[in-house]
Amino acid sequence: MQTSRKSLWAAVFSGVMLATAVVALVPAPAMAQARTLPDFADLVEQVSPSVVNIRTLEKVAPRQGAAGQIDPDMLEFFRRFGLPVPNLPRQAPRNHPQAPDEEQPRGVGSGFILSTDGVIMTNAHVVDGADEVVVTLTDKREFKAKIIGADKRSDVAVVKIEANGLPAVKIGDVSRLRVGEWVVAIGSPFGFENTVTAGIVSAKQRDTGDYLPFIQTDVAINPGNSGGPLINMRGEVVGINSQIYSRSGGSMGISFSIPMDEAVRVSEQLRATGRVTRGRIGVQIDQVSKEVAESMGLGRTQGALVRAVEPGAPADKAGVEAGDIILKFDGKPVEKASDLPRMVGGTKPGSRSTLTIFRRGSTKDLSVTIAEVEAEKPVAKADAKPAKPKSSNAGQSLGLMVSEVTDAQKSELKIKGGVVVEAVADAAARAGLREGDVILQVGNTLVSDLKAFEAALENSDKAKPVLLLVRRGNLAQLVVVRRTR
Repeated sequence: MQTSRKSLWAAVFSGVMLATAVVALVPAPAMAQARTLPDFADLVEQVSPSVVNIRTLEKVAPRQGAAGQIDPDMLEFFRRFGLPVPNLPRQAPRNHPQAPDEEQPRGVGSGFILSTDGVIMTNAHVVDGADEVVVTLTDKREFKAKIIGADKRSDVAVVKIEANGLPAVKIGDVSRLRVGEWVVAIGSPFGFENTVTAGIVSAKQRDTGDYLPFIQTDVAINPGNSGGPLINMRGEVVGINSQIYSRSGGSMGISFSIPMDEAVRVSEQLRATGRVTRGRIGVQIDQVSKEVAESMGLGRTQGALVRAVEPGAPADKAGVEAGDIILKFDGKPVEKASDLPRMVGGTKPGSRSTLTIFRRGSTKDLSVTIAEVEAEKPVAKADAKPAKPKSSNAGQSLGLMVSEVTDAQKSELKIKGGVVVEAVADAAARAGLREGDVILQVGNTLVSDLKAFEAALENSDKAKPVLLLVRRGNLAQLVVVRRTR
């Protein structure tokens, strides 16, 4: 009995020691990490009411045929041969002089509320070309929005809805953002509203060749997230989700956001004047290579190498020469070439600045008066899209879809008439006809226009193959096409 008790206590003691050893094997940092993994629930609950879904609509002309539809026979032709249905010329229904334009969905994006009175920030590419912008709040209310202004260079846009008492976001300090810090994105990827994704800041001041240095993250960003906020763990917006690096069109773990400090500066100008003014000095620049820096005695690779100076531009008047290296702008170091356009662009046109240049082994300060970058000329949106050449399905039995030859094509090919092949299938494809070929003759009948082509086919012997004289580029050839029916 005593031996059994000793054995029992030995087993218990061994078990305790084993458990202690197992606990000791778990590294302290791993346990601490498990305790400090972030919980985003409160953060999302706080910020998500300020995030909106943005839908854009575009007015398009109704398609040809009764009630704005494609002619049934022509539609059957395309279905039969597996061809894509084209956008046909606009034609109003009978008894109606002009059919109204139709509104079609154009795209989906995201945005967030800047102020309680309905000012919303998004990407310029989200609203670019839209005839109507519809904003949906998290409570499912929908508003038609007015575009206050959009700046393509920075990809920032501001829209306004008529509403009050809305939950506005808090703007964060981008300078406090650290690489490795947790961040959250809220948006409408692929149209799925109020989708939350999280990740970390991968890099700051990432130069992608655009006007602004981006915040790079590994947050899952997909089409539809554009214009949505990038949020830090304090619930503050630090960026606007704008771009992704992808070979598939979806997220691959590399996403780019516009820093909020830059976006706010742009939005303030858009709200004040509807446009953004930027400075310029008129130089073409390049990176300073290690070889150039060493050969010029610069010491290290820095600055912007001036490749060319625009005659009469501010830099030319200031005395800047090709071959100079611009080291500083208004006393601020130009570390790489892409820094200079951002510095100059952020300077008010008309103000005087100082360029510190390196020339032939010594530095020199030059005073320059900043000019204004020419504003992007808005493209006027036509009331109606120009009509495409008339089309015909008269060649259906040959596997052909043709249209009128335009005046430009006549001039380019030096021809007086004919019809252009728009689509090829079945017998015509087997005969070697291609899209873009110009049919000049059917049998022995010259084809001057679409009506003549239809008449020539109608008068031809239906039991025999059709001989076509075809122009392809600068060469003409005879093609025999056997009817399919």
